[in-house]
Amino acid sequence: MRDFFLFAAAFLASGVEMVEALTIVLAVGLTRGWRSPLLGGAGAILVLAALIAALGSALHTVPMNLLRLIVGFLLLTFGLQWLRKAILRASGLIALHDEETVFQRERSEAARAGRDHRLGIDWYSFVLSFKGVLLEGLEVAFIVMTFGSSQGDIGLAATAAGAALALVAVAGILLRSPLTRVPENTLKFSVGIMLTTFGIYWGGEGTGVDWPGGDLALLGVLGFVTLSSVALVRASRRQPWSVALGRHQ
Repeated sequence: MRDFFLFAAAFLASGVEMVEALTIVLAVGLTRGWRSPLLGGAGAILVLAALIAALGSALHTVPMNLLRLIVGFLLLTFGLQWLRKAILRASGLIALHDEETVFQRERSEAARAGRDHRLGIDWYSFVLSFKGVLLEGLEVAFIVMTFGSSQGDIGLAATAAGAALALVAVAGILLRSPLTRVPENTLKFSVGIMLTTFGIYWGGEGTGVDWPGGDLALLGVLGFVTLSSVALVRASRRQPWSVALGRHQ
């Protein structure tokens, strides 16, 4: 069961982040040519892979209970951040993320930028794609390292991230447009719930909690976090200031 949740969380989180990175690469590639942004994106992926390999090996030296306590705290920090934003968007307190708007803004900025070619590379396109993929991928690297090290299977988490990257890349190549139909907030809501669930579970294990039912307790924690999140969305929607704030985003 842990392996299933690990794969699902790593896959969904990686997919969401790579959709945002794809928007940047597509905008630059369609405006200024493909060679430089693709090189920039590939360079960032290599850096992220090296980071996962290096830090993943180092984490194996940490005692398991301490590692799970640290990982639980970090996952709660990231998970609650994702979940908070998803709840605010679902309740109408802040506007939904719009990939089409981001895409058009990036294309406009790419078209206005000057051209600086060195070693056959358009450095604006290269740097922008490298930075975009690296920044979006850092959270992916974090999830792969924390999930994988806690389960002793970084390979499974990395496989999930690689599968998400391949799926998003193929979709981008075929469509040549941002993936605006992807239910991004729903995915972020789901990932936030999963990260928070594992954060509570592993944090508890790290402090010596013996969960009743073993891995089956994950379902109980998952249900509690899910119901609490849905209740928060519904409660926020009933507030009169919720509608007013949503209209002004």
